Amino acid sequence: MNKQKLFVASCVSLVTTSMVFAIRGDVADPMSRAFQLTNEQMGLIFSPAFWAFTIAIFLSGALVDMVGMRSLHVLSALGYIVGIAFVLAAPHPTAPVASIFDTTGTTLLYIGFLIMGLAQGLVEGVINPLVATIYSAEKTKRLNMLHAWWPGGLVIGGLLAVALTQTINASWQVKLSTILVPAIIYLGMAVSQEYPRTERVTSNVSTATMWREAGKPLFLLLFVCMWMTAAAELGPDQWFPKVMGDLVPQLQGVLFLVYTAGLMFLLRTFGSGIAHKNPIGTLLVCSILTGVGLYWLGGLQPGTSAAVAFAAATIFGIGKTYFWPTMLGVTAEQFPRGGALLISLMGGAGMLSVAVALPIMGAKIDKLGPGAALQFVAVLGAILTVIFGALLVYFNSRGGYRPVVLEKETAA
Repeated sequence: MNKQKLFVASCVSLVTTSMVFAIRGDVADPMSRAFQLTNEQMGLIFSPAFWAFTIAIFLSGALVDMVGMRSLHVLSALGYIVGIAFVLAAPHPTAPVASIFDTTGTTLLYIGFLIMGLAQGLVEGVINPLVATIYSAEKTKRLNMLHAWWPGGLVIGGLLAVALTQTINASWQVKLSTILVPAIIYLGMAVSQEYPRTERVTSNVSTATMWREAGKPLFLLLFVCMWMTAAAELGPDQWFPKVMGDLVPQLQGVLFLVYTAGLMFLLRTFGSGIAHKNPIGTLLVCSILTGVGLYWLGGLQPGTSAAVAFAAATIFGIGKTYFWPTMLGVTAEQFPRGGALLISLMGGAGMLSVAVALPIMGAKIDKLGPGAALQFVAVLGAILTVIFGALLVYFNSRGGYRPVVLEKETAA
């Protein structure tokens, strides 16, 4: 088993996942024109990005020990390839459609994005327990390094889409096809590698014990926190181009998303040791900075200088950096008997949270404006500050934060 190659394959598969998010947003307008769809219908086409993603995470958490991580990782790569093939092969309707299932083309479009959504969930459901298993002594550090490639993929996908537009005015089909490159690369790597069994299985922890871990009070508290950390991180991200474009019209709003994504990539790659040394303290500081950054961004007025806007975005970007991977790391370290199931439950909660947060933020933007919407989400930072502050006191009272170590001889 080659740990480094497995880690690289995991990073490439996460790049593929985030490239889908970046490029899908870029091709939405030309695709809607090509298939004569309304914005609402395009929203329905893209909806599996969240619910299919979530279903696949939950299912993989339960299945990964039965069918193996390698099989699910390979299946995820094939899902990207098949899903994109369905979209590219979909015939364009000759007239506007009343329902997306009225024509073969729009039905294939929906199926294609559904398959891609499932593939994205499978990736998340495999790579998190895989990295936690092969780097069992430094789970939080390695999960942060792994998830550096989520913002890394956003930067790659976003800049690639812009470059293809400006250089050759590429079609949406060409842009979408670029996702096949990393998918094929990690498919080849996954097929050729030996994958381990999960830490839970090698320690002979029973399936019943794994499920019981999900009922522990600390996990339930972290599960609730994941809803808030994911909403505070990814909810504003989805609206960032529009919101910042309104607040700082002299700059393209997407530049702020690329900037914060690049910042996250660097911090997760080179600063992962920070979260590893003190995960709960890291989550506390992140909560404070995220709340302050969002509140500051929400208070900006149209015409604000780019320097001030980037300063506020920097505070928010640093704050949100360690949320997702550190929450997964704490779960893996405190509940190793929960195995892939608990890690997947945590990731699924995060994706469901974003699906709930986006329309709420959209309604706030419509009713109160973009600034008020960001300050509304900033409240989550205040709530999380209280919770993680209390957890820090709790762990310190017990001698400090320490990962739970599974003994190999644990009885089944």
